[in-house]
Amino acid sequence: MSNLTDMEIFARVVSAGSMSAAGREMSLSPAVVSKRIRRLEEKLGTRLLQRTTRQIAMTEAGQGFYERVIAILASVEEAETFVSRGSAKARGNLKVAVPTSFGRLHIAPHLGTFLTANPDLSVNLDLSDDFVDIVGDGYDLAIRIAELSDSSLVARRLAPVHRILCASPAYLEKYGTPETIQDLTDTHVTLAATNQDPWRLAGPEGIETVRTQSPVKTNSNEVVRECLLAGVGIALRSTWDIGPELRDGKLQILLPEYRASKDVGLYAVYPSRQFLPAKVRVFIDFLAGLYGSSPYWDAGLEDWLSLPKRAKAS
Repeated sequence: MSNLTDMEIFARVVSAGSMSAAGREMSLSPAVVSKRIRRLEEKLGTRLLQRTTRQIAMTEAGQGFYERVIAILASVEEAETFVSRGSAKARGNLKVAVPTSFGRLHIAPHLGTFLTANPDLSVNLDLSDDFVDIVGDGYDLAIRIAELSDSSLVARRLAPVHRILCASPAYLEKYGTPETIQDLTDTHVTLAATNQDPWRLAGPEGIETVRTQSPVKTNSNEVVRECLLAGVGIALRSTWDIGPELRDGKLQILLPEYRASKDVGLYAVYPSRQFLPAKVRVFIDFLAGLYGSSPYWDAGLEDWLSLPKRAKAS
């Protein structure tokens, strides 16, 4: 942006986590940063930041002010970009939070293409399975695989997410194939990360809840995936995660009439603002074009995806 404003300094302090870090990013001394924040607080007549020797934290007033400030700064940046470039060309650094496995498999391999098309843009890709605070942690957007509820954030659906029950041939040879949903809890080993228990499955009789009985306790979806491939048990997995293994026969679909909620999807989530920054817009458009309503990871699974529900027993 053209000029350093008190609001911009405040926003940078929050995103950087300290006045000294913000000063380094903006080529200002910590004393100058502190003075500008103090002047802003005096003008507003309220404290925005709680300061300690090691860190800062926003007050309740500071949190509300920060949410509005970043919307204002984004709008100003968008307006300047439009005027100076004649079009909203993406530039700057894009900070994105992405689920670990999905980011590794389906975003990182495509970043080269994206950056070639947007040479004035860099990407800070933060892989984490934690539910991040987009505004408070200073992210431009987050990619989420979820059934989204009402929120103050804006979400754009990028692709459907199909989650299926599956197991390896080695497991099925040893334990047999489940014929009913009750078999999962009565005679089979079920695998799930701690944050994905129980399973809620949509089937012929409506929603069924299955509590997993995993011999491996873990918070890692990737650990569950490796145990699944090793024949430890049955798991509920997304096709974006195991598409190649399904096509190669390393995993087999079980009880195909039972599927996880169709309301779960892949979303780009970002702070609500009137003018979406070009860097956020082009990245979301890139992902939407890359995935779409029939994402590439579902190729070869069309027969299963179009399979009708099994009729209820008479």
